[in-house]
Parts: sequence; C-alpha cells; structure tokens
Amino acid sequence: MALLPQWVIFHVPHDSTVVPEEVRNQFALSESELADELIKMTDHHTLDLFTHGIPQSRIVCAPVSRLVVDVERFAEDEREPMARKGMGVVYLKTANGTVLRHPISTEMRRAWLNTWYHPHHERLAVATQRALDQFGQALLIDAHSFPSAPLPYEEDQRGDRPEICIGTDAFHTPKALELSLLRAFNDSGLTTRLNSPFAGAMVPMPHFRKDVRVSTVMVEVRRDLYICEASGVPSPNFLPVAQQIRKCIGETLKTVYHNGIPG
Repeated sequence: MALLPQWVIFHVPHDSTVVPEEVRNQFALSESELADELIKMTDHHTLDLFTHGIPQSRIVCAPVSRLVVDVERFAEDEREPMARKGMGVVYLKTANGTVLRHPISTEMRRAWLNTWYHPHHERLAVATQRALDQFGQALLIDAHSFPSAPLPYEEDQRGDRPEICIGTDAFHTPKALELSLLRAFNDSGLTTRLNSPFAGAMVPMPHFRKDVRVSTVMVEVRRDLYICEASGVPSPNFLPVAQQIRKCIGETLKTVYHNGIPG
C-alpha cells in the first residue's frame, strides 16, 4: 500500500473468530452449528486484507467474534435497528433467525459489554483523539467483507451484489472521498456501489455528528473475491485482491487529501 497519512486509522470489527469459554457455554449451538455460524458471520481475514504494513497503533481490531458482542452495534437496543431481528449488540438469533444463545441476565449482558465492547470503543476513541491532537484531523477506514449471496437476516436481499461496497455517513464522509473511492475501484475493474448492500461507517461516539475533523468511510469486499466462502480459507486470489484494494485506497487518499481536508 502507498504510504498513508498518519491520521488514517483502520477499524476492523468483524475479523475475529474468538469465542471465550464463558460465552461458548451459553450458546445454544452444537460445535458444528457454531462453526457454521462463524463461517457465515465472520469478515474473514479482513485484518490482513486491509492493513498489511500499517503500524499496530493505527489499527483497532475487535478481540472477539461478533457473536460474542458486536462492536459495530449501538450498546442500547432501543437505538439499534438490528435489535428487532435479535441481532443487537448481543446477538440472540443466528443469521438464519434461529436461537443463538440461552436467555441471558442483565448482569451478564453488562459484564460482556464491560469486558469487550466498551474497551474496544475506548481504544477507537483514543486512536482518533490522538490523530486529532497530532494532525488536526482523523480518517477512519471501516474494513469489512460480505457474502456473495445475502444471508436471511440481511435487509438487502438482492442477488446482484457488487464486488465492492462503499459505505458513507452524511455528516462524516467528505463527498470528494466518496466519489474518488468509487472511481478508483471502478477504474480498477471491480464493480462498486455506494451504500449497497450495506450502508454507513463507524465514528467514535464522542465525535459522532459533532466533529467535522473526523472523517469516515466503510469499504466492504465481497468474500468470493479472496476466500473460499465455504471454509473461510484464503483463495489463490487473496494477495492480488489485497494489493488491488490497498492500491485503490492509497491512490484515493493521495488524490483527495494532498491539499489537506477535502470538502
């Protein structure tokens, strides 16, 4: 990847497959069922796909699987749209809508958030504030992947999925960044859509809809481009696809930010 500005932070929320034993015992799934759910719901190898060569201080990666807690959900179910499907910050349902876990107490839920969710968001907020203090701006690249066919829980059930999805936030995504990323990926030969099949991008809550110096964009890569979807194992295309993605991001940032913060 081209040398990126030091105020660029990569957020990798769904790469982990770690399920601590105290949570595993609470799942209502067999070992094979859990393995299948992890295959479906994990953004496999997105850490390596996006961040090779990036200093660890500029990467914030969730330490546990999204099946434990999903760090990209709002902590309060009343604010989280996916909670109505049983997939709020603590998932109750699987991707197919079946029962994922046994009933949990308020105390257990609070303990899991305090152990994994809140510390993750604190790390993200600290990294963002560090960039603001040192450089006067911060850009979060929210790194994801998505299956080639929609899972039952997904809102967008259209089958003609692009290879790249760019997610934006109306307040925190500069128009120049949005358009340049779309152009870069399209020009590289990858089919690309804006906010489809997924929309939005992560912003630390202390800055959310408050601080225009914090920019964000989500980049989602269709999984069949770089892994075997049935196993989650990298395919022979992994390295060239990773290089293509990094090149598009690097060239975009060089173009958009060469004169400072874009409008």
